[in-house]
Amino acid sequence: MDKPRLLVVDDDEAIRMQLKYALRDDFTLFFAGDRHAAMAAVDEHHPEVVSLDLGLPPAQDGAEEGLRALEEIVKRAPATKIVVVTGNGDRMNAIRAIQHGAFDYHSKPIDLDGLKVVLGRAAYLRALEVDAQKHLEAEETNVRFEDIVGSTPAMREIFAIVARVSKTDATVLIQGESGTGKELLAKAVHSNSPRKSRAFVAINCGAIPETLLESELFGHEKGAYTGAHIQRKGKFELADGGTLFLDEIAEMSVPLQVKLLRFLQERQIERVGGREMIRVDARVIAATNKDLRAELQAGRFREDLYYRLSVVNLSIPPLRDRGEDLVLIASALLRKHAREQRRKLRFSSEALEAMARYRWPGNIRELDNTVQRAAIMARGQLIGVADLGIAVETATHDRPSLREARGRAERQAVVDSLIKTRGNISQAAKHLGVSRPTFHGLLDKFQVDAKKFR
Repeated sequence: MDKPRLLVVDDDEAIRMQLKYALRDDFTLFFAGDRHAAMAAVDEHHPEVVSLDLGLPPAQDGAEEGLRALEEIVKRAPATKIVVVTGNGDRMNAIRAIQHGAFDYHSKPIDLDGLKVVLGRAAYLRALEVDAQKHLEAEETNVRFEDIVGSTPAMREIFAIVARVSKTDATVLIQGESGTGKELLAKAVHSNSPRKSRAFVAINCGAIPETLLESELFGHEKGAYTGAHIQRKGKFELADGGTLFLDEIAEMSVPLQVKLLRFLQERQIERVGGREMIRVDARVIAATNKDLRAELQAGRFREDLYYRLSVVNLSIPPLRDRGEDLVLIASALLRKHAREQRRKLRFSSEALEAMARYRWPGNIRELDNTVQRAAIMARGQLIGVADLGIAVETATHDRPSLREARGRAERQAVVDSLIKTRGNISQAAKHLGVSRPTFHGLLDKFQVDAKKFR
């Protein structure tokens, strides 16, 4: 087994030699005599643990240079455990070091046995964190499809449909509330298709004035209207060979719906002010946050276009209905934003419970903003309820707790595996990725009778 890497930062050559002989059996050692050398060693060797003397040159009598080195190491390598070495009785600088991200401190004169214990504990904790991170990433890999995380039966079914439909050129309609990840799903379809090497072109039909949307989609010829000084290709032509994603398709006017329908039928377009029909090979994926059937009944959306678009219809559930997915998504977002902030962060159990009870009207987009805010506002490594900035007092208290949501999701997964295998316990256990005894335990836990599914 490889020994943990330890960087000793101390300007005293005698102390460095003393530590070299005392610690070489337990650590792979590196040494630095000042802040600049320490930074170079951190970048090159990526030590799990750093022993940092606060009294570094050019101000050996103070702690400012050492504290500055501490801050830089925390920013560059937030997961590294730093043990600072301070003068005997220098409690204030020890406290400052802990506040700036040090794991622990040791007072001079150095007690080798005591320092070994502190450094060994730091290295052991770092190894545990690495193992936990690997386990978490392995778990997430099993519930990730491209950039979308989901473990609920509804999301697994969506992933299965996307995997199948991606291999075809079928038109796809994605429906769901704002912020649920409709564009991410469209990108997943594209990136798993034979068109993945070509362009993915997205346009929000509700963000462009109606007078300009036709030109944006179909392009225009020179002189087609005032200000059209040059010929310009539209989104359809830019997506030739690739995928065109029409977001908020319900906002498209009826005349433009007719032109879109014509393209879907004939695979040809005509630029604004043009007379030539142009053949375009673009797959169309559309999305909306509205109920298109209600739009049909109100006469705002063409029925023939609806059926052309919805060859494959995907409906993304809102975040509040995705149970345990909330924790998976929040954890993935926290890792991303913690890396951006160069911090080591995790959620407190109270923060997770508050997020589970909140209804998330803005769905994943709101969750992303909330986690980013928490990564900035958290004073320590633990994110509390106050750091989230959500209206906890308005949370729906009759909503299931995190534990209840997890239990419901687990029970549903057991039932789904039995349905798909017609009650065959061995196959159901294999489908769920657990052993047969473990599956029997789940049946007992959730009081599910496998015989009813045969």
